[in-house]
Amino acid sequence: MKRARRTKIVATLGPASDTPEMITKLFHAGADVFRLNMSHLPKEKLPEKVEVIRTIEREAKRPIAILVDLQGPKLRVGAFAEGSAHLERGASFVLDSDPTPGDVDRVYLPHPEILAAVEPGHAVIIDDGKLRLHVVEVSEGRVVTRVDVGGRISNRKGVSLPHTVLPVPAMTDKDRADLEAGLNAGADWIAVSFVQRPEDIAEVKEIAAGRALIMAKIEKPQALTRLDEIIEVSDGIMVARGDLGVEMPLEQVPGVQKRITRGARRLGKPVVVATQMLESMITAPVPTRAEVSDVATAVYEGADAVMLSAESAAGAYPVEAIQMMSRIAEQVERDALYWTILTAQRSEPEATDPDAIAAATHQIVEALNLRAVMAWTSSGSTVQRLARSRPNASIIALTPKRETARRLAMVWGTHPIVTKDASDVDDMAFRAAKFAIREEFAAVGDQVIVVAGVPFGTPGATNMVRIAHVTREHAAQV
Repeated sequence: MKRARRTKIVATLGPASDTPEMITKLFHAGADVFRLNMSHLPKEKLPEKVEVIRTIEREAKRPIAILVDLQGPKLRVGAFAEGSAHLERGASFVLDSDPTPGDVDRVYLPHPEILAAVEPGHAVIIDDGKLRLHVVEVSEGRVVTRVDVGGRISNRKGVSLPHTVLPVPAMTDKDRADLEAGLNAGADWIAVSFVQRPEDIAEVKEIAAGRALIMAKIEKPQALTRLDEIIEVSDGIMVARGDLGVEMPLEQVPGVQKRITRGARRLGKPVVVATQMLESMITAPVPTRAEVSDVATAVYEGADAVMLSAESAAGAYPVEAIQMMSRIAEQVERDALYWTILTAQRSEPEATDPDAIAAATHQIVEALNLRAVMAWTSSGSTVQRLARSRPNASIIALTPKRETARRLAMVWGTHPIVTKDASDVDDMAFRAAKFAIREEFAAVGDQVIVVAGVPFGTPGATNMVRIAHVTREHAAQV
């Protein structure tokens, strides 16, 4: 199944897409990656969902990536004696370590790490930004705040601290259990929520031990101060605009999105733009013009993937949302301005053999106007280097490892195929040309460029490029 676009689509599964029939429809509508959100999915049901996706994968004979998204630490206030209270602007309000039910003057905060870490002047945001306070005084087990934006506060509402670096890991006990369940079920990618520092990712990578790739969700302003380090240690990045928009001024989020996208592209890491992309399609069959522009902007910036959350998980039009997102990406990629932007943002190759090969491949693609790059890869690193430069050609990843093919379903412009490794250089070129015809990326008389590493099967050994001519002999083998 050949997609008519290079940008990938991540679809979140939920109540609206809970059946095998609906998940199949989402895949055929254009979903390349399925996200399983552990904030709502019990880990006991994870193997069942994974098996449904793998069944669809076998039937379609196309690798599908599975992204398991860990919930991360959830910071919440305690309960109120009357269930809620109304905070007036300018009033004093105390967060403390006393478990007694709260009132209009105070409430229990069952997170001693917050009480110990906040400082005067730090912002405290409650209920996704509906209430905003700032700290005026700190003492042991007690934080006095002033209400900047008042309103109703009720039991167990979430707390965000955009100015405070919390001395807590990105993973809770629940996350550890969910991580192990995801790895055992065969997840291809693990998304880590509320990353603040590169150590948060390093901890998850140590546990995963290569069984899945690790994606850092950038949703806290604290992560931006060490963004390059986080991108460096991560396998992929998600621009999680929902929480970013709560913890920082909304008008800053578009610039941050561009900064993250370009930083990830510069280091050759897949980047996903997420949250509220087609939000109105939760209840309406068509999006707003602004939402269409939002998706298009992410595609113009060269994002590897765009993501649907509630639109596909709980909306009334999940299939239509994916179809719309796919059409937007296809239209952008047909625009000459798209390629102008990608070319302007291209990073200089590093002084390594694989990067030199990738740069040479890009030049050959442009000089000969080739439609397809056939990349033999074991670990997937060859393909990611090629995708980093965003060539105006499809990248067909030929790999003997099914897990590599699945992981590459997240990567821009990549069409993964599972096949046995090449036996020699001639076999490599012949079968590459055959697959180019079979997958409809080339026709008899075309040329394709073949990239590989010799000796075959050696991860990270990309050192060879060859131009192959597609002949009738290749077509006869299809």
